[in-house]
Amino acid sequence: QVQLMESGGGLVQAGGSLRLSCAASRIIFRIDDMGWYRQAPGKQRELVATITRSGSTNYADSVKGRFTVTRDQPKNTVYLQMNSLKPEDTAVYYCYGQSGTRTSWGQGTQVTVSS
Repeated sequence: QVQLMESGGGLVQAGGSLRLSCAASRIIFRIDDMGWYRQAPGKQRELVATITRSGSTNYADSVKGRFTVTRDQPKNTVYLQMNSLKPEDTAVYYCYGQSGTRTSWGQGTQVTVSS
């Protein structure tokens, strides 16, 4: 199964920026969609952003205009550039990779935005 490893989380003040990275390894089947979900304490995991192999993107309404998802195909890495961060963006961010019907998840990285 594909292994995904996130990095780049941390503590930032409101209005600041962070860039998350997620590198895939142990790839057996081609990875189709990649992207990011997040889960705040006491809330369900929610979609943040996705990107297809062709580069088509999709964002949650709450992050449109502030977050940008990109992908480096040769490196099998997906990125999430987060600007104008808000306290409500505080959550554990998980990357995922989908190969056909198989979905793999990273272990998560904490993002904390202080007001």
